[in-house]
Amino acid sequence: MKYIILYIFLITISCSKKTKPSTLQASTENSKNLIATLDTIWTTEQQPIRRRDSLMKLYGVESELVKEQQNLYERNHIVNERKVRKILDTYGWPTKQMIGERGNLIISNVIQHSDNAIGIKYLPLMRQAVKEKKLEARFLVRAEDRIATKKGELQVYGGQMKYYPETKSFNVWPVLDPKNVDKRRAKIGLQPIAVFLKNRFDFEWNLEEQIKRTEEFLQNRNKSNKGFEE
Repeated sequence: MKYIILYIFLITISCSKKTKPSTLQASTENSKNLIATLDTIWTTEQQPIRRRDSLMKLYGVESELVKEQQNLYERNHIVNERKVRKILDTYGWPTKQMIGERGNLIISNVIQHSDNAIGIKYLPLMRQAVKEKKLEARFLVRAEDRIATKKGELQVYGGQMKYYPETKSFNVWPVLDPKNVDKRRAKIGLQPIAVFLKNRFDFEWNLEEQIKRTEEFLQNRNKSNKGFEE
């Protein structure tokens, strides 16, 4: 009887040793495939955007060349969004070991630029990923601000810009309580709003101007709500 038990024990150990390398190999392959997919997504998303922005500086927003690159980006984005949704629906939010910090940037970027329904769907997953230290808070708040702007609400952290055809210029989408935006940004490790906007968009943050724009935004929204009620 002792020999039988010993035999079973040795077989169990042997099977365990064979399984672990196989599992590890599968995990490594998954990670490689994910990274390769995300690299393709990044290239096809960013190349048209960079060309568009360069052409915009030369020829203006209304240029046909700019519109061509925007259309290319939008076509690519449809494919990339489908890929990202498949990743998230299959794995949940991947760990940094699987996709690295760059992978987080790529997935978050695609979600941020998708329709609001997509952003809202995956927002709980992003929040959970932040809690589990899989994702930096800066990616989450960027998505939250984008969702707010698409809903026609004030953004909280101030990272979203919009092109205003009436002035033919870009400006910050109105911000909740602009006086305290840097306090909110500092709490999650973000740069002061003026530094961020200058570095990212070469845009000058003017606090008094933004306070006025927020007040006007709220006044217009209140008028619209009042008119709807009446």
